[in-house]
Amino acid sequence: MPSASELDFVSTRCQQIADLAKQSPQMGFTSLAHHIDVRWLHAAYVRTRPDGAPGVDGLTIRDYNERLGENLRSLLERAKSGTYRAPPVRRVYIPKGTGSETRPIGIPTFEDKILQRAVVMVLEAVYEQDFKNGSYGFRPGRSAHQALDSLWKQTMATRGGWILEVDIRKFFDTLDHAHLRSILRQRIRDGVLLRLIDKWLSAGVLEDGNLSFPDKGSPQGGVISPLLANVYLHAVLDVWFESEVQPRLRGRSFLIRYADDFVIGFTDEVDARRVLDVLPKRFGKYGLTIHPDKTRLVAFRPPVEPSACEGPEVERVAGPESGSFDLLGFTHFWGRSRAGNWVVKRRTSKDRLRRAIERTSEWCRHHRHDSVDVQHQTLSRKLQGHCAYYGITGNGGALHKYRDAVIRAWRTWLSRRTRGLTMTWVALNRLMERFPLPAARVVHSVYRVP
Repeated sequence: MPSASELDFVSTRCQQIADLAKQSPQMGFTSLAHHIDVRWLHAAYVRTRPDGAPGVDGLTIRDYNERLGENLRSLLERAKSGTYRAPPVRRVYIPKGTGSETRPIGIPTFEDKILQRAVVMVLEAVYEQDFKNGSYGFRPGRSAHQALDSLWKQTMATRGGWILEVDIRKFFDTLDHAHLRSILRQRIRDGVLLRLIDKWLSAGVLEDGNLSFPDKGSPQGGVISPLLANVYLHAVLDVWFESEVQPRLRGRSFLIRYADDFVIGFTDEVDARRVLDVLPKRFGKYGLTIHPDKTRLVAFRPPVEPSACEGPEVERVAGPESGSFDLLGFTHFWGRSRAGNWVVKRRTSKDRLRRAIERTSEWCRHHRHDSVDVQHQTLSRKLQGHCAYYGITGNGGALHKYRDAVIRAWRTWLSRRTRGLTMTWVALNRLMERFPLPAARVVHSVYRVP
């Protein structure tokens, strides 16, 4: 763990950079690398996940710890002198959702993660003063639930309208290096930092023994990739929308972005359609493509009901059907509150719920011969983790559905521990008296006092 003086040192340096960046929003920083020294690297080392998968060199945190001081001094000297060589990332694939579709992940070496974290700590101090309020992804002190809360409040305040749900096709794989370098140089002109970023962009990817050097993209999984993505979309989308688009709109609008996932809300349909027409051109200018099938404009407003004065004999003429849209694992739709008012509700999206249930069932299958105590501990953590993210106001039904599915999966695979024996529901209920699973509960309430 870093000492108190080390923490104060890093915090003070970050604050100095942040203050200067805030005072001079148009200034390009020519000298930043001098802030990175052994103490700074040690702070970056502490912030690096110790349980991450090893990179191409196979080294773990335990290996690096054996000569930590010497390793950090060597890393600093190589980074400052320009002799540091960024190793290729090890590519693996993880499930992207339901079905066979996967997402490529690049795993850097442990030492590379430390250096990337050190550079991120410097760049964050600068760019956190520039990023817009509608940006939430991978930023210190910001979370997905804050993005969801902001979206809920703004759609409630405008009583809905039109939601532009946008999907950028393979954003991390198609991020243009030339445009990224140009955007970075508007704020960062320190040769040491720019050289390191260039090395990471061109480090290469090792997959099945084959080394390739893509001329586009920033591998997901790298420590610096989320920040580079935010810098890129800050310039391409956030600043453009605030400075050029919003002043030309007739009605109110807002943008909520979490990394490369974002929605834009409008009170005026004409505004929404104008932005929908121009957005592909704007993104195409920077080498990005809008997915034509997953990008859509949704009429998002409470269903229209006939006035009470029209009388029961008047045939109800419904307005445009209120649509729904997905963001950050939730489906957003209009529904009745307990008081009978129309409110924006959120429930776990179908694919996310199905994926969670399938993964839990697979875990039960593979660990059916573990002791009941071990199974209970893990399933309890899975339920608590699920509620920690999806436990928001109005989503109780989906939370209970997941918990019920966990119980059914547990019973199914306990029944298959011994051939010919079945775990009856009566037996399972007796078992759960000794090993009760956590109840489904709301963790994030829209009614909490801020």
